[in-house]
Amino acid sequence: MEFNNLEKVLNSFGQYVVNTAKENLVNEKKDGGDLYNSIKFEIEQDSQAYLVEFYMTDYGVFVDEGVSGADPSLVDSEKTGRKGIQKAPYSKFKYKTKKPPLEGLIEWAKRKNIRFRVRKGQKGAGQFKKGSYRDMGFWLQKSIYAQGLKPTYFFSKPFKEGIKDYQLNMVKAFEEDIRSQMIFIAK
Repeated sequence: MEFNNLEKVLNSFGQYVVNTAKENLVNEKKDGGDLYNSIKFEIEQDSQAYLVEFYMTDYGVFVDEGVSGADPSLVDSEKTGRKGIQKAPYSKFKYKTKKPPLEGLIEWAKRKNIRFRVRKGQKGAGQFKKGSYRDMGFWLQKSIYAQGLKPTYFFSKPFKEGIKDYQLNMVKAFEEDIRSQMIFIAK
């Protein structure tokens, strides 16, 4: 049996989720990287069901749901008055012993041109310190390990909204496909 109408609705649903997830990444200023480019979907049909499968890089789940930090007090500083906070207290993911990858953070800092500056009151105040991308990577690694990653729900929200919005259309398309293939014979 063919379900052309259902396939069209499932395709629209998949496209909606992918496009909205990518828009959310743009709004979160997390676009232009591997995660943004890896989001896609496929519709698979097996003998009993249609499956809409979504794909993205492995760390997309962590960006979506966030990661609890190991110990926010690790970034407390009396000097600056900074207090560490738990950025994802309800996440099922948590940093325990393993820290985020340093090389990725260094590359990210280079790509976004994030560097340390010379303090006010010192010679060259306000200017960037030389060669500080690696130092910035270490600082980011410590901060993320201690406080975690804030959840963005860039994928979860459009997926849930898509299910809610497209559910009725899926049922109607399924009914239409069944109705169009029924044959009545009078005896």
